Amino acid sequence: MAKKVSRIGVLTSGGDSPGMNAAIRAVVRTGIYNGLEVYGIMRGYQGLIEDDIYKMEGRSVANIIQRGGTILKTARCKIFHTAEGRRKAYEILQRRGIDGLVIIGGDGSFRGAVEFSKEFDIPCIGIAGTIDKDIAGTDFTIGFDTAVNTAVEAIDKIRDTADAHDRLFIIEVMGRDAGYIALHSGIATGAENILIPEQKTDIEDVIASLQEKERRKKLVNLIVVAEGDEFGGANEVAKAVKERLPQTETRVCILGHIQRGGAPTCLDRLIASRMGYHAVESLIEGRHNVFVGIQNNKMNYVPLDKVHKKKSTISDEWMKIVKILAS
Repeated sequence: MAKKVSRIGVLTSGGDSPGMNAAIRAVVRTGIYNGLEVYGIMRGYQGLIEDDIYKMEGRSVANIIQRGGTILKTARCKIFHTAEGRRKAYEILQRRGIDGLVIIGGDGSFRGAVEFSKEFDIPCIGIAGTIDKDIAGTDFTIGFDTAVNTAVEAIDKIRDTADAHDRLFIIEVMGRDAGYIALHSGIATGAENILIPEQKTDIEDVIASLQEKERRKKLVNLIVVAEGDEFGGANEVAKAVKERLPQTETRVCILGHIQRGGAPTCLDRLIASRMGYHAVESLIEGRHNVFVGIQNNKMNYVPLDKVHKKKSTISDEWMKIVKILAS
């Protein structure tokens, strides 16, 4: 029989993503509505080990749904990877009477939760908060839509200056070793080439494409590169282009962490609210140690120990679409 919970803790861990605050808000208000006490844990597992915890009320999450970042802060905690660190965290939860956790983060945060739950029988629920969209078992991760829209807005502006000067711009977007931000933003902005980790980059094909466009007097070109692309990112691509096409005026723009900030989009607020609500409902119903995802517009519950990074290959059809639409 599943353990009943009465006091739950919520934390954000790993990289921040827009929409985390909306998820926190949903967890707090759903918990209070159901008669639970809800505690905010600052700076992820680090704050748990250091007992940086406070009781949250409904007003604690007022006016945060539209804010980027996370009011609970976030950090990566090496100590939690040790048995000693997890033991200390458990003792603090015991002292405070907290008997369930909601972890908003990525696959690394979930791996920590799996170990912790196995060792001390603490029910944990995971919510995917990552701009990379690299968690298997869900069509959405909190922050991805906002990050893509931020990238699209930036690339649109870059195209304006590229057009004014007849330049090639090579733009690097985030995503670690997942190419979803590059693919989505590249298609949405009409990029001539999109380089992603899921597809082998043939730099000679890229050069040939640029040469063909130059013959047709198409002088404005954008290449969107995922930071985890095997060729080495935007600077390495630019170096290869300069070596082979020295006459081409080339600029590099690395968008970086602006993709993590800013007010979350409507979609990110909606999915964060929905996931936060179902995370608490799962704890109450006894559906413990799962990750809450959304697939085909339905809630999908995956055991935390089965959660892994998405390693699916992006279909050739998408890349064919890119090639045809950029021709």
